[in-house]
Amino acid sequence: MMPPTNSPNLAAPATDSTFVIGGRLLPSRYCLAPLAGYTHLAFRRALRELGGLGLATTDLVHATQLVSNNRHSLDLIETHPDDRPLSVQIFSGNEEHLVKAACWLAARGYEGVDLNMGCPMAKVNGQGGGARLLCDTDGASRLVERVVSSVNIPVTVKMRLGWDRDSIASPLLARRFENSGVAAITIHGRTRAQGFQGTVDLDGIAATVAAVARIPVIGNGDVRTVEDALHMRRFTGCAAVAMGRGAMLDPWLFRKLSDIEAGRDPRDPTPDEQVDFLARHFHLMTEQHAERSCRLFRKFAAWYGAKLGIPEDLEQRLRLFESLSEFDAIIAEIRSRHGERRTSVATALIKVPNGPVERW
Repeated sequence: MMPPTNSPNLAAPATDSTFVIGGRLLPSRYCLAPLAGYTHLAFRRALRELGGLGLATTDLVHATQLVSNNRHSLDLIETHPDDRPLSVQIFSGNEEHLVKAACWLAARGYEGVDLNMGCPMAKVNGQGGGARLLCDTDGASRLVERVVSSVNIPVTVKMRLGWDRDSIASPLLARRFENSGVAAITIHGRTRAQGFQGTVDLDGIAATVAAVARIPVIGNGDVRTVEDALHMRRFTGCAAVAMGRGAMLDPWLFRKLSDIEAGRDPRDPTPDEQVDFLARHFHLMTEQHAERSCRLFRKFAAWYGAKLGIPEDLEQRLRLFESLSEFDAIIAEIRSRHGERRTSVATALIKVPNGPVERW
């Protein structure tokens, strides 16, 4: 049972109720962070149907491949009238390619572009993209200024605190990016050297917030509960919070935070809502990917099992199923056995092999 909303820990920070990024009025201060391999169209649509989600950002897209009409890149930016408001996140170590990709998106009616300066993956950093851009503050500033001046849609940046603890760059870059016309900044409170290990540095996020004068700063990292989100806002002064892994561990996070903002007790999902969400996400995925959805959906099982009350043996079957009819049969069994699960810890958080990862 959650504490009532009059508890100090669940009180929403006192702010103006409106939240605007680059002229875009957003319905919520709680956003979906881009997460490679997960924040695709079906997941975004399924989350939006639950309520409370503000801005969503796509999985990161390689700028060069996007303007070359690469099939995978086009899949990543596929959207739907229900999928608003949306920004597309692009990455590259090549300044010209980032400018071309931003213009490509603007010309096709996309309403926002997000520049990735936070990905810690070696294959991205090795090409000069992601967090590697933080190592050259002058180059990063020049790149951002060029992209902003090339398009008439809001440009935002997602970055980390710096490459490592000895090269914290986010406050300086935040000031420069604001002066270049960036509409908002999302700051993940870790360095590239940390990857996803250790804890998020809320003081580092607060320093980035303090460095700008007008634009909103969105905090990101280790937000898995409503308490985490509210604490991040209170401690750092950030205008909003972006959640990635937390949204997979609890897809109702956005709805709960919306309840709190409205002065209501946060609503947990019923068993039927939990199973309905699982089925809805998969069937939305089949609209885009047909039978290939079976393989693409498997990796979500390890995140969803604990929150959705899926017994461990059925979670294992979700990591292996091969047809639409098999999925429907598993769903029927989950409905009849909902709540049998022995552990509340998501399998994805346990450091053991948990599925045919070579095929994900």
